[in-house]
Amino acid sequence: MPPHPLSPGDPAPDFTRNTHAGDPFTLSAHRGRWVVLFFYPRDFTPGCTAQSCAFRDGFAELSRLHAVILGVSGDSDDSHRAFATKHALPYPLISDADGSLRKLFTVPRSLLGLLPGRATYVIDPAGVVRMVFISQLRAREHASRAVHVIQQASV
Repeated sequence: MPPHPLSPGDPAPDFTRNTHAGDPFTLSAHRGRWVVLFFYPRDFTPGCTAQSCAFRDGFAELSRLHAVILGVSGDSDDSHRAFATKHALPYPLISDADGSLRKLFTVPRSLLGLLPGRATYVIDPAGVVRMVFISQLRAREHASRAVHVIQQASV
């Protein structure tokens, strides 16, 4: 039986992975800050580029709100480096080639189970999931929803 899907109010599972730049990223090391963790299927595809660029475009506001952004897909670090460079992404990307991080966060597959899913998790400064947004088709909306949740909590 698969684990229950992560929901708002659940503690975010901790992990450590290297970013595309080779730097270690440990989720629990970012306690005290908001973390926006978004999963996307593949570098350089139209929807994934739109989603990643929407987070790039919202980076200044998310940074002002003391949020860390992290993108995750199954692509290699080399692919992530090329993708981040081409689209001037100012946040780290993580390779999840074995799908273990997707499994840890219970990211559902989409399109009849054929594609890795597109999901965004907003994690509060205490390490608690505050938003889960899953939508394969509304790629740009992931960033605006994340910004909105953090803005509302920061009022």
